[in-house]
Amino acid sequence: MSTDFSSLFKAHLGEHQDAIAKLSAMHDQIAPLADAWLTALKNGKKIIFFGNGGSAADAQHLAAELVVRYRINRPALAGIALTTDTSIITAHSNDFGFETLFARQIEALAQPGDIALGISTSGTSKNVLLGLQAANKRGCVTIAFTGEKGADCAAEARLAFKAPSGITARVQECHLLIGHLLCDVAEQSFAAP
Repeated sequence: MSTDFSSLFKAHLGEHQDAIAKLSAMHDQIAPLADAWLTALKNGKKIIFFGNGGSAADAQHLAAELVVRYRINRPALAGIALTTDTSIITAHSNDFGFETLFARQIEALAQPGDIALGISTSGTSKNVLLGLQAANKRGCVTIAFTGEKGADCAAEARLAFKAPSGITARVQECHLLIGHLLCDVAEQSFAAP
């Protein structure tokens, strides 16, 4: 093996452990996200997820955790990912361009009080930014999941989780961990006594 696997293994683990360790000091940044999710879901609203690439996969993953289940059986919770309908994605991108893809779907699907959760590891994804702007206009509670710098998307959102890393893979790992935590909070709230 030409690659030094042991060094790569230690480097990846070290980066991951560093990012995860920093999360323990972020309680006050993360708790309002849980409150927002619970408020929306208890009021019969939905959580709309969107992002590109790995963030699109995270959007779909978290929507599935809400609709199906995270750990326990309970009533379905309203989550939707704007990254799953290939006909909408290709038609819109072909006719209007990719930058307004999420904004157009927000215009069609979002209602006041819904959560619009845009995921961008860089915090600068134009289509995520425009989706958040459209959601603000629709009266949604906007949340951005970004990397540590946050950038434009965090500034546009009412609430933001800035993962404590500048490394894309570590940011994604933090996003999924906090996403799972929020799904667990919601699930526990809706579980049968």
